[in-house]
Amino acid sequence: MSKKNTSAKHKQKKEDPAAVAEAISKTEEFLAKYKKHMIYSATGIVVLLALGFGYMKLIREPRRQEALAQMFPAESYFRADSFDLALNGDGNVLGFKDIIDEYKALPGQVVYFYAGVSELHLGNYAEAIEYLKKYKSGDQIIQARAYCNIGDAYAGLDDLDNALSWYKKAAQYKDNAYAAAYYKKAGILLEEKGDYAGAMEMYKIIKNQHPQTIEGMEIDKYISRLEILIEQ
Repeated sequence: MSKKNTSAKHKQKKEDPAAVAEAISKTEEFLAKYKKHMIYSATGIVVLLALGFGYMKLIREPRRQEALAQMFPAESYFRADSFDLALNGDGNVLGFKDIIDEYKALPGQVVYFYAGVSELHLGNYAEAIEYLKKYKSGDQIIQARAYCNIGDAYAGLDDLDNALSWYKKAAQYKDNAYAAAYYKKAGILLEEKGDYAGAMEMYKIIKNQHPQTIEGMEIDKYISRLEILIEQ
């Protein structure tokens, strides 16, 4: 190694402590200058976290429990097919409509499903659609059922195109156990529209993909009847 290179390295080593000292000095200057701001920021974060925790524990959770308690009588009416009482209450307890007005989705997204199905059974199709479209669930069975109910509501409004779209959406939603029933609804609707080829497609999906379902076991008679209509 040349004396020149060795000298340069020794020089660099001698400069390193000075560079470290300078960096420390700058850091101390920065801390001194912004110390108050950093303390205020840290304090603000702690306060926000405390407020958030307090809100969850002292306000939101008690209201959620209150909403769930209000839901119980309405659910009982719903299970008894007393849809008007389930939706509007009986004067002593709240119905799903009042619960939504008071608590929104605090008791859970299912409140929209209950309200939508109740409106559907009461023939209030537009209101049913509005509630059911708000329902979002990780439960693939109930979510698919909500999509089907939206289709039923559009059918009630004689909006067959939208009804068909939602029946297909219900049938194709993940791997739900009632897909065959929704394909059948779509097929029957297509028959009503005079689209026999489209109806046949729905029935063939049931036959080929869902043969072990109740719909699959009886779909041959639908296919046979449709074949006669197509030949005419």
